Amino acid sequence: MKKIAIITGASSGMGRRFAETVKTFAPVDEIWAIARRADRLEELKKTAPYPVRPVALDLSSPDAPTELEQLLKEEQPAVRLLVNASGFGKFEATEKTPLADNLNMIDLNCRAVAALCQLCLPYMQEGSRIVNIASVAAFQPIPYINVYGATKAFVLSYSRALNREVKPRGIRVMALCPFWTKTEFFDRAVITKEAVVKKYVAMYDPKDIVRRAWRDLKRGKDVSIYGFKARGQAALVKILPHRLVMDIWMKQQKL
Repeated sequence: MKKIAIITGASSGMGRRFAETVKTFAPVDEIWAIARRADRLEELKKTAPYPVRPVALDLSSPDAPTELEQLLKEEQPAVRLLVNASGFGKFEATEKTPLADNLNMIDLNCRAVAALCQLCLPYMQEGSRIVNIASVAAFQPIPYINVYGATKAFVLSYSRALNREVKPRGIRVMALCPFWTKTEFFDRAVITKEAVVKKYVAMYDPKDIVRRAWRDLKRGKDVSIYGFKARGQAALVKILPHRLVMDIWMKQQKL
């Protein structure tokens, strides 16, 4: 039975970094790299430690889960690792953001994550792992990034609860909650020239976040947060009233 790692969002950012460093987790026979841009997935073959099977899919499409389900049925692999790294956000007032963008964000950030987890679980065995990328934004409501933050809150809650469900099978699920990260995410997040987010408390490198994620995954953690400032903020917003947290955010960004 072929052992595989399935990594979404593998064409760039943290998804690509996970694919390039998957050897840190465990040996696999093949990496199924999922993303919209087929050309980027072909490039990944040059830097990945194992053979890459490019799977060009738009996971926000209603048909995408069916296509992956069919592929799994045909191949019958042992899924050793699933990394859900696909996702995007929009930084703008709700009424100024196209409705299609907000709904697409929910489809990709929430629906696709839940679908891939459920589709892959029947092909997982003891020792298999799932990493779902959430965000530090998952811990608090954020005006002007409200849909994105809410989708990541879903990912965090879903991942932690699913981890408890599959633990008896020897499978673990971890939510990765990065802070601001240097990726192409911002190319799509900013809609207008007048940026909503004017101040970034910290900006981290994807390599550091992924390295910490591998370490935390081996330690059996259900949540991984890299960086002192990121961990500090996540802790504070659990204590402070969310009304105050939102006031601080608005003042910080001059909104």
